Formats: sequence, C-alpha cells, structure tokens
Amino acid sequence: MLVRSPGDPFLLYALAQEQAKAGNHAQAVLAYDRCLAADPTYYYAYYHKARSQEELGDAAGLIATLDAGIAASRGKDAKAHAELLAYRDMV
Repeated sequence: MLVRSPGDPFLLYALAQEQAKAGNHAQAVLAYDRCLAADPTYYYAYYHKARSQEELGDAAGLIATLDAGIAASRGKDAKAHAELLAYRDMV
C-alpha cells in the first residue's frame, strides 16, 4: 500500500507502530518522521516517536519531539495536547 501511497500519513504511522512493536525503534523514528512530514497534525505520532526515542536513550530527541508536538497541538487537539504535556512533565 505504501508503494501506491508513499505519503499517506496513516500508512506511515501504522508502519512506525509496527516497527516500534517489533523493537525496531530507530526504524520507527524514521517512519514517524515521514508521517509527521506528510501531516504535522498527526499528533499521536509525536507521542509515539518520543516513546521510541526514550527506548533508544535519546533524551534530547525525546524532549525536542515532545516540545514540537505540544506546540503543534496547542489549541487544536486538547486530548493529544494534555497527553503530550503529561509525558513531558514525566521526563
């Protein structure tokens, strides 16, 4: 499906989720980046990208991702915004 629709944010998010589930966090981060490049309003991609970065021990990347997601979701998606803020408060 990605061959036919390489910029589909849903497919890219699904690919990232599968990579993360399989423990391939570096590949997951790349897929989340592709998802967010295709659609910066895919707010949960920020959250899950940060989780993969946490698994990789990338503290600076984790914080940058959460901050970007918080800024992107502010005033647009209250639930995603609150979850990103809560995660940011924990790190």
